Amino acid sequence: MHSNYFQQLTQGLQQQGTGTPQLILDLDQYQKNLEAVQSKLPAQLKPRLVVKSLASIPLLQLACEKLTTRRFMVFHLPHLLEIISAFEQVDLLLGKPMPIHAVQHFYQNFPDQKALNDQSNIQWLIDDIERLQQYLQLAQNLNICLNVNIEIDVGLHRGGISSQEQLIELLKLIQQYPDALRLSGLMGYDAHVAKLPKILKSPEKSYQESQQTYQQYKNIIQQQFPDLWHADLCFNGGGSPTFMQHCQQSVCNDLAFGSMLLKPSDFDLDNLSALSCAVWIAVPILKVLPYSQIPGLEMLNHLPHRYKAVFIYGGYWQADYIYPEKSRPHMLYGRSSNQEMLQVPAQCEIHVDDYVFLRPTQTEAVIPQFARLYVYSERKFIEWDTFRE
Repeated sequence: MHSNYFQQLTQGLQQQGTGTPQLILDLDQYQKNLEAVQSKLPAQLKPRLVVKSLASIPLLQLACEKLTTRRFMVFHLPHLLEIISAFEQVDLLLGKPMPIHAVQHFYQNFPDQKALNDQSNIQWLIDDIERLQQYLQLAQNLNICLNVNIEIDVGLHRGGISSQEQLIELLKLIQQYPDALRLSGLMGYDAHVAKLPKILKSPEKSYQESQQTYQQYKNIIQQQFPDLWHADLCFNGGGSPTFMQHCQQSVCNDLAFGSMLLKPSDFDLDNLSALSCAVWIAVPILKVLPYSQIPGLEMLNHLPHRYKAVFIYGGYWQADYIYPEKSRPHMLYGRSSNQEMLQVPAQCEIHVDDYVFLRPTQTEAVIPQFARLYVYSERKFIEWDTFRE
């Protein structure tokens, strides 16, 4: 099945392609993944799309339509402007704390200065008291009110609030300056749940502990700061690796995910088995030699050879070679981002101007390397722009 599929892609690329490496989106598989995700989401969990993992407006538009959402998690300020320009009535949550100079630059260069205070749909992420004080000063200088979402450590240990005392200190400052700061919720990322070796802790126990920690922080807001508690608070959690756990039981009301919709290989997890890879890197073959010749080791040329040497356009991607089967970089020849040499089984019928295919390990680092997605559907290609930022 794989062989026929990639041969079809090769034929299409030879007819419609550019002769350069392309990032291929299998549109049918992407839509199947969206349908599978839609069927799992409970009503109380609002989906939030992670923009860096789906960095193309048409890609995001399809997901928005299928999942009925205008909620986005944004990690780069250029992406923030892209989303504001492309979508109406959005809810934007920053996925990492932004340096104060970056936030200041964003507001100073915002296209419509008169609408600055209308950007109440942006939730800026706060991880400690010093950053909150910086944001307070900026809000006062600009005479605006900033939504602040507090990052909490639910077990990943990548920063954020790690004690009740820290949270109380932040909430008191927010409470003190209601004209400049507005609490919009909490964000607790739990990627460690799926990544932690099972010998240390089971995913089930790790997830339950992270949820208990999250609930404790929610209780502090509701019980000790009732004037900051309101129905629209965003309690964000998740990430693709824990999507299924949150769908079954979650203290959150807002669930972020993105990568799993394209299913790069880093997300080959048991609880995401219903999803399949929808994105490939296609790379033209420049040269085919009967066998590998290693500089300085020419005496090996006289030995029997089980592999051809294939040189491709580019290389060294964050991806694994998938087709032709059993293709791999040569250990002695080394890697190259210009003309990588692959070992391909000698019996494989492959020629110059054919393509090799790779499966990305992740999408957030791979998509920006391509100005466009080559979208494959009904044996034809169309092009979608990416952010490439």
